Formats: sequence, structure tokens, C-alpha cells
Amino acid sequence: MLSARHLRKTFATTVAVDDVSFEVGRGEIFGLLGPNGAGKTTTIRIILNILEPDSGEVLYEGKGFSPRTRDLCGYLPEERGLYRKSTVLDTVLYFAELRGLARSAARTKALEWLRRVGLAERWKSRVEELSKGNQQKIQFVCSVIHEPALLVLDEPFSGFDPVNQMLFQEIIQEQKRLGRAIIFSTHQMDQAERLSDAICLIDHGRVVLSGPVREVKQRYGHNSLHVEFDGDGTLLERLPGVRGGMVSGRAAELEIADGTRPQEVIAMINDAVELRKVELREPSLNSIFLRMVGAVEAPPPAPSREDAP
Repeated sequence: MLSARHLRKTFATTVAVDDVSFEVGRGEIFGLLGPNGAGKTTTIRIILNILEPDSGEVLYEGKGFSPRTRDLCGYLPEERGLYRKSTVLDTVLYFAELRGLARSAARTKALEWLRRVGLAERWKSRVEELSKGNQQKIQFVCSVIHEPALLVLDEPFSGFDPVNQMLFQEIIQEQKRLGRAIIFSTHQMDQAERLSDAICLIDHGRVVLSGPVREVKQRYGHNSLHVEFDGDGTLLERLPGVRGGMVSGRAAELEIADGTRPQEVIAMINDAVELRKVELREPSLNSIFLRMVGAVEAPPPAPSREDAP
């Protein structure tokens, strides 16, 4: 459905996007990944014709951007873009009517969506009275109420507690089943791994890796030991036969060096700590991210927040 070809964008002496290309089809969830400042939001703004690229092009079903294309898109920006003094329902209706929905049909859809995201009882509240998480929900409803063919979500899980993250993962999967093309940006690799069919990882404006998640893991990954243990795991990354890894609390993901038998590494781990669980499986996107981006560390997950106003 969407094809981005050789996009480049500079601001003064800063190259924000440098030869970025990817394609997204209908019924596909596409993860645009990278550390903060990598160029994800600039790429999204180019896709939506908010910014014009210095070079390259974006095609929708083989055609350039047009006023009709705008109505086919739904956009959830990372920053808040709501009228704070407006009521929740009036806000949703305003954005729905901008997209061509009749007010009566828009009202029915709005109330259905507010029920879905747990805000049915807040329809008379002013936007400024809501928590940041609930404002994010309203902004999402505004982006999806007109049933767009392409849904673009910039850091959609920011500010959500785990319960609401699960809710929005379910909603995004539903949109996929309805045949929508979905692009979402994130620096949280666990979210990307759970949701994405394909990914594009960018760093300093350039594509580091891209493709279907399964192919990326096969192409860039090596077998990894996923370990849960009791004891001091600080030495696990430096064991013979381990080429790198991540230790977090009482869990570790260790990449096995080529030519090393996993059983040998497991025996050494068992001598160093008390093993509770060990699995040999594909590397996570997070470990691939760290390896490919290099010295840049993956940002920690956003802190949980109470979503009640």
C-alpha cells in the first residue's frame, strides 16, 4: 500500500533522514524502530506529507500524496494535539467531521470507541481534566474513528500502564485483521517484537536493518541462551564461549559463540549461579538492536503510570 523510496531530509547541517526506504502492505504491522533522535518522527512526518523530503518519494498505491490520501490516513502523533478546553466527545466529533463523517454517524462511532477504551463515563469531561494516558486514548480514537486504510502511530504506548498497553496491542491487532496497514514507531523492542510483521531499524537517520521479523532474526541473529537464575550473574557475559549478552537482575540473554556447544556454556553457568530456567532460542530484537546500533543503549521501558484521572 505504501512505498517510501530513498527519503532524505536535512535541517541546517543535520541529516535527519538519509536514504530511508521501506514498503508496508495492507494487513501488515510495520515497526519503525530506533533510539531517540534516530529520525523516526521525521520519517513519519514525511510519510504523512507534513514535511517535504529533500529527495525521494512516498507512494500510496503507486500514486503520490493527494487530498484524498490524507483522508485515508490516521495519525497518532507523539506529542499531544488536543484542544484542552473542549469536552471529550466534542473533540472526537470535531476530528471525525474533519475526515468527512456525518455528525450523527460520528457520534455513534465516538461513543462506541469511548466505551472500548474505558472512557464512556468521561464523555462530558474537558480534555484538560484527563490524565496524560487518557488524553492519549482520546487522541488515538481521533486517529482511527474514520476507519483509515493506513494508521500511523508515533510512540503509541507512551504513558500507558501495562493493562492499557495490552488493550492497545489488542486494538492494533484488530486493525490488522480489518486489513489496515499500520506503521508504529517505538524504541521499546519488546513491543516491536510482539506486534510487528516487519521492521525497519534506523540510527542517525540511516537504515541499519530491515525486513520481516523472522528474516531479520535469521539474518542477524545467532542462537541465544535465555537464562533465569539465583545468585550473582555479573560474570555470565564473560564466560568462555559467550560472545556477548545482557544480564538484568536474575535473568540473562547470552549469545553463544560460533563453534561452541550450548551444553558447555550451560554447565559453566550452572557452576557460576543456581539455574532456575534455561532455553536455547532465537535472539530477541533487543539484543539485535544493541549489537547493530553499537554503543547506543536501548532506552528502558517507559515507567508505569496510573491511568486513572
